[in-house]
Amino acid sequence: MSFAENIETKAVPIREAILAHPFIRGVGDGSLPVEKFKHYIEQDYAYLIDYSRVLAVASARAPDLETMGWFASLLDETLNTEMDLHRRYCAEFGITREQLDATRPAPTTVAYTSYLLKTAHQGSFGELVASLLPCQWGYWEIGDHLARSGVPQQAPLYCQWIQMYASQEFAALAQEIRALADRAAQDAGPLQTEAMGQAYLTSLRFEYQFWEMAYNLEQWTV
Repeated sequence: MSFAENIETKAVPIREAILAHPFIRGVGDGSLPVEKFKHYIEQDYAYLIDYSRVLAVASARAPDLETMGWFASLLDETLNTEMDLHRRYCAEFGITREQLDATRPAPTTVAYTSYLLKTAHQGSFGELVASLLPCQWGYWEIGDHLARSGVPQQAPLYCQWIQMYASQEFAALAQEIRALADRAAQDAGPLQTEAMGQAYLTSLRFEYQFWEMAYNLEQWTV
C-alpha cells in the first residue's frame, strides 16, 4: 500500500465529515446562502496568496529539476492564471478586485496558511508535499462527489465551481501531487514517513475547519 493510500484510509472519518459538511452539501444542492459562499471565495483568495508562497518554497527545495519545474509551473499557473480566473469568478458575485485585495484573512485562514508556510520552511520536503495533498486531492474528491450526485442547475455559479474541480485537468493535478507524495515517502525512513502522515492529517483537519469558517462567516471578534 502506498503512502497516499495508507494515509487516506486512516483519514476516512475526516474525509467523510468534509463531504457531509453543510457547506459542501449546500453547494451540491444549490441551497447554500450566497453570503456564505462569498465569504468562502474571499477567504480562498487570501489563502491562494500564501499558497503561492508555499509553492515557491517547494520549487526551491525540490530534490530534482523535474520536480522543481513542476512546482514552478504550478506557481506560474496559480499566480498568472488561476488568481485571475478567481477574480473574474468573484466578480460574478459582485465582489470587486479592490474588495478582494482588501480581504482580511479570518482566524482559520491565518492558522492554515501559517501552518503550510511553517511546514514549507521547517519540515522535510516530504512533509511539505504531504501538507499540500489534502487541498488538491480533497477539492477533486469534493468536485467528483458532487458531480456524481448531479449539479444544481438552479445555481449556475455553484455548478461552475463543481465542474471546475471535477474536471479532468484538476484530476490530473491531484494525481500528480499524490504520486509526488508517494515518491517522497519511498525515500523516507519510518520517522519521516510518520511526520508526513501527521502533516497530511493536520492539513486535512484545516480543510474541514476552512469549510466551518466559511459556513459560520468567521471573523475576528476583537
